[in-house]
Amino acid sequence: MKELCVIFFFLISTTILWSQGKFSAYDIKPDKEFENVLVKKIFTDPHTSTFVIWIKNEVKPHQHLKHTEQVFILEGKANVWLNKEEIVVQAGDWITIPEKTIHAVKVISETPLKVISIQTPEFKGKDRVFIE
Repeated sequence: MKELCVIFFFLISTTILWSQGKFSAYDIKPDKEFENVLVKKIFTDPHTSTFVIWIKNEVKPHQHLKHTEQVFILEGKANVWLNKEEIVVQAGDWITIPEKTIHAVKVISETPLKVISIQTPEFKGKDRVFIE
């Protein structure tokens, strides 16, 4: 009976933690091979979308017409352009990219850039406009 209670407690506590979305972003790994960019959706609802993104080389200049993007750098180092301003970002940095801000990324570390990207409102992939 004691073993059954322990198993029941473990299942309930694990379910509660999972339903609240508790995990370590540092432990999330790519689930497949990728050439340049890999995006893994972590959460989405009508108000926000959260992704872990890996970038090996670059992201071409683009903007989001109706989305603000918050980016936390977990690993790697890169040059980031926000409109015409160039900044260097690395693990531990946080940047905000307001809607309609042209932005691009060029990785400058041997390690791919790994970031958490939070976009508001919900991002469905239709609000990215690449700039020539």
